[in-house]
Amino acid sequence: MSAIGDILKDARKVVVKIGSNVLSDENGFVDRDNVKDIVDQVMELVEDGKQVVIVSSGAGACGMATIHKWARRKDINYRQALCAIGQVELMMEYKEGFGKYGVHVGQILLTNEDFSDADRTLRIRNTIYTLVDEGVIPIINENDSVAVDEIKIGDNDALSALVVTLWDADALVFLSNIEGIYDKDPGANEDAKMIEEIYDIDKLLDTIEIKGTSSFGTGGIATKIEAARRVNEYSIPAILLHGKKKNILIDALNGEAKGTIFYGKEVAFK
Repeated sequence: MSAIGDILKDARKVVVKIGSNVLSDENGFVDRDNVKDIVDQVMELVEDGKQVVIVSSGAGACGMATIHKWARRKDINYRQALCAIGQVELMMEYKEGFGKYGVHVGQILLTNEDFSDADRTLRIRNTIYTLVDEGVIPIINENDSVAVDEIKIGDNDALSALVVTLWDADALVFLSNIEGIYDKDPGANEDAKMIEEIYDIDKLLDTIEIKGTSSFGTGGIATKIEAARRVNEYSIPAILLHGKKKNILIDALNGEAKGTIFYGKEVAFK
């Protein structure tokens, strides 16, 4: 059994963060085959006795795929309107996918203000607990249709870290379009090596170059590392996996997939 497999086997409560590029094809359309594959895997985790909360990007990409004529518009009003349209399309994919198993989904859209108010935060926590306890899969996203700089969380990597600590999860799994953290850009360097275990994020940042974001999302390597740092402060591990690889979650659970583990503080100092 690999270290990733050990973590996922032991975890009872798992937050799965799914990036925009995992849910979209190269043209920005919804990758329905991959959405179905992820849904099937989440249900395997549930049937294995785990509780799962999904933090899902993809509203903007789904919106652009639905309203083609707005794709080139950069005005904030249009971008937020695309997210409003795309969120419906995204939730329909999840609703249909989980519905085949007789499982309901619940949508929660959040902004930074929701985490700045103690009463709101408590209500979010209670809603998540209630949904999960009743066998409903929460699908959480930032409320991009109303979020402006003053109330924006920033990206769904940061949001996933907030959800992990709020829900007291045992592990955070990033499904991205990369296999893990590398010591150098693997696209430009054939000798790039994947770093499978990270105990010291500050030391990591001193030794690798981080740049770039995904085509359809707001996140990148840097945001995942910072999100991992947040959950590591609570001794919660974070795992980065290639979400475009079929059956990646179950392969990881069975110790048959590679990725990068960010270990929690408690492990790092043992």
